[in-house]
Amino acid sequence: MRATFGLIGKTAMALALSAGALSVTSTAAFAKEKEAKAEKASYSKEFVAAAGPIQKTVTALDEAKKKGADAAAQKALLANAPAELAAAEAAIKTPLDRMAAGGWAVSIGGTLNDIAMRQRGIQNMLDSGQVPAANVTEYQFYLGNFAYSNKDYATAVKALTPVVQANYKDDTAAELLADSYSQQGQNAEALTALKMAVDARKAAGAEVPEGWFKRANLIAYKNKLGPQAIEWSTLMVENNPTPLNWLGAGQLVREFSQFTNQESLDLGRLLMRSGGFQNDPKYVEREYVEYIEAADPRRLPGEVLKVANMGVQAGVLKANDAFVNDAISQAKGRIAPDKASLPALDKEARAAKDGKSPMAMADAYLSYDEAAKAEEFYKMAIEKGGIDKDRALTRLGIAQLDQDKFADAKATFAQVGGARATLGRLWLAFANTQAK
Repeated sequence: MRATFGLIGKTAMALALSAGALSVTSTAAFAKEKEAKAEKASYSKEFVAAAGPIQKTVTALDEAKKKGADAAAQKALLANAPAELAAAEAAIKTPLDRMAAGGWAVSIGGTLNDIAMRQRGIQNMLDSGQVPAANVTEYQFYLGNFAYSNKDYATAVKALTPVVQANYKDDTAAELLADSYSQQGQNAEALTALKMAVDARKAAGAEVPEGWFKRANLIAYKNKLGPQAIEWSTLMVENNPTPLNWLGAGQLVREFSQFTNQESLDLGRLLMRSGGFQNDPKYVEREYVEYIEAADPRRLPGEVLKVANMGVQAGVLKANDAFVNDAISQAKGRIAPDKASLPALDKEARAAKDGKSPMAMADAYLSYDEAAKAEEFYKMAIEKGGIDKDRALTRLGIAQLDQDKFADAKATFAQVGGARATLGRLWLAFANTQAK
């Protein structure tokens, strides 16, 4: 991961040498401040005395750079700089002392490629209270980067938390913060940090980097944080609803949930509608098979035939495969009598005292793509009761979504709870993307 942040150090170096931000590092500015005795903020006598050698070294370095000295020549000028800097730091008495010493540490540390020195320098600059308020977040970002590179993860967390809260412009701040937590074994906190970053970015009305979702998914999955893995995969498809993201989200929800065939059936329906099946055949063959098994040609023959034919046409399933051939054969033989029985079952369901018959009727209508009738009977089943309400709500939402009743579908999916809560949340994410 560190390679990702290699350029940040150069930015910090540019900051350290920029005019104005660290002007106290120059001889002229130092002398000017020394003479400004009337000002409340000033350098201490002790610091001025101790800083003489490092001041001369920094001046010599500036001159060498102006003359085009190469890196080796510049480093040669700094042979005594660490000791000279340490002497100056030991004499710090006032905020301006600390700011000047910090600036020198960042500058010299950059030339010597001494990350610890640069971290110490930025820390001193921030602690001095002399950094302009408008630049504090930026300096904290540099401190967090240096601390991370120095494997001082606790300091990195402390420095980067307010940076991420402030929705800092550099996307790597959130990833550095998350990884600083992970490096300390605090993976749940890492995910909380990334969620904070997402919320701050959304609040600003800006696009959220997909890398944040991918990193969160990886952290959650590798550390078997099931609820968080589901949450982040769901957030990712809302942010970027690609076929691959939908497939991944669906598979994570299944892996970290206790699904029966009924939940698998509704997951298959989601993958079909969302485009999750539109992936490389080797990734979706299992999904087609599970969908067909969950639908069962003996119960929902019309839906099984539709899914099996889709799989064959997509080149995922083979028509001569024993499983596929049997499913198609059974489904074809049952569709006609099944459809012929619907009118009588419809009448029976309307007269039923509980919701079991209406639920079965609704399931049949949904499987034959008669969404309006399915919606009517799911509502009837819920009203009469005696059924799995969360299952009915899930399928009511699907029926509403199939009719482009997005607001109704979202309200319905939001009510799904129990063992189906994660599945309902994923359907809600799909409804949100469709409503857009």
